[in-house]
Amino acid sequence: MLMGGPDAERAVSLESGAAVAAALDATHRVTGTTIDRPDAAEMRELVRSHAPDVVFPVLHGPYGEGGPLQETLETCGVPYVGSNPQASARAMDKMVAKRIAAEVGVPTPAAQVIAPADRCDLEPPLVLKPVDDGSSVDLRIATTDAAVASARAELAPRRRRLLAERYVSGRELTVGVVADRALPIVEIVPAVAFYDYAAKYERTDTQLRVHPSLPTGVSAALADMAERVCRAIGCRDLARVDFMLDAAGPWFLEVNTMPGFTSHSLLPLAARAAGEDMPALCARVVDLAARRATRPSPT
Repeated sequence: MLMGGPDAERAVSLESGAAVAAALDATHRVTGTTIDRPDAAEMRELVRSHAPDVVFPVLHGPYGEGGPLQETLETCGVPYVGSNPQASARAMDKMVAKRIAAEVGVPTPAAQVIAPADRCDLEPPLVLKPVDDGSSVDLRIATTDAAVASARAELAPRRRRLLAERYVSGRELTVGVVADRALPIVEIVPAVAFYDYAAKYERTDTQLRVHPSLPTGVSAALADMAERVCRAIGCRDLARVDFMLDAAGPWFLEVNTMPGFTSHSLLPLAARAAGEDMPALCARVVDLAARRATRPSPT
């Protein structure tokens, strides 16, 4: 099991990895390994020395979740949990994921990718966030032109590209997908203005409501949309799809191809509501990966 990585969510990955290792310990022989950014040769040596049946890369962010790590794992001839490099990259790029969602008929808020010198053609209120990072890292909600300019100036030194997205005021809902099937819906009710990094991982007053009361037909629509988007992007094994719900209906926001497994995380909560505890969930996705063990070992 791999954890750590060079991304902003390294601490979350370490916590997720520890939780996955503990969940699998009773039924599997698990070796947890903390990595930074190994190249292909280093990864092959790591795999050779441990000789795993399956690699479980519990990493979050553009390197660990967005394709580069998956490309490295492809060279090792061992099955791994999660999406392949191409699907991982499509999901990590929020604008690409939104375009794919729109192509399969899933509504998504209007958005534009902007570099620091670009003009933003969308009117506030806007959500500004990195186009290729996760967990509300560097997310800002700007309700005026001045606030948009201020947020862009603040983020420009560390973010080459931002996604400017029409702000949807409503209920925040998430749908886990395991083995191509949607799990129960979870509603996120933060005690602060929006579900930022602190609300996700540090605060204890965020409410997570499983099977929330929703208007007629919305639950089924959300499950269908989540499954449709995951199929179109090419996600496999597990994913989590985030939505906003307002009077017009659900709006797709993004896909996470390696959701968190911490005590605050949404996918394990949804799985428990469906009758699958953390050990069973982790064992199931490991088994899904093990079934792909058809390639020859690298020479």
